[in-house]
Amino acid sequence: MLPRVILHVATSLDGRITNFPANLDQYYALAATWKPDAILFGSETIVAAVRENPSLEVPQEHEDLFTPPEGTEDTRPLLVIADSRGRVRCWDAIRTWPYMRDLLAFCSAATPQEYFDYLADRRIDAIIAGMDRIDMREALYQLNRHYGVKTVRVDSGGTLNSVLLHAGVVEEVSVLVHPFLAGGKPDPTMFDPMKAGFPDLQVPLELIRTEVVGDGLVWARYSVKQSP
Repeated sequence: MLPRVILHVATSLDGRITNFPANLDQYYALAATWKPDAILFGSETIVAAVRENPSLEVPQEHEDLFTPPEGTEDTRPLLVIADSRGRVRCWDAIRTWPYMRDLLAFCSAATPQEYFDYLADRRIDAIIAGMDRIDMREALYQLNRHYGVKTVRVDSGGTLNSVLLHAGVVEEVSVLVHPFLAGGKPDPTMFDPMKAGFPDLQVPLELIRTEVVGDGLVWARYSVKQSP
């Protein structure tokens, strides 16, 4: 079976996903709503994070907050990175993060063998699905079948979000809108089907609920209307 997939995105009022002071405490507090078994990132998101924070250091207080006490069950999610081209080379640093219990890669048959060797040297499993690009539906099936994942939260940008929506695997889109006009470049955005290779993709949504949270933030949740 397919796991439940939720896109959870923080935006400014003018639709930007960068160039504004996102309330990350509120964002991640709401992200816990779905109790995900796995968090899915795109390679672009990780590469961008490295540009901003080359060492990928996390605050010391997060170590204490997220690391389970010794002898207790580790209920933290898996961290999954979709990386067909083998771009992410910072897995050693990511492994030190306290937010997840283990790491996993989504790859395709076109992923270089050298990258599979790189992952194997670091004891990182890879799900191989698709030929030229990752078959997200099949990869998610395998994620459920082999790792028992029932709920996936996607923490990514417009390219991966668009790929997942095109594959028809997304159940819910959650947007935390900040009272801030960011301006600047119109991209990156939360939905970029042109960059994902699906220029004609449009996705109808149905409002589930809206709620004002924190200091004037609007949390809007939508279900994805399935094609007849």
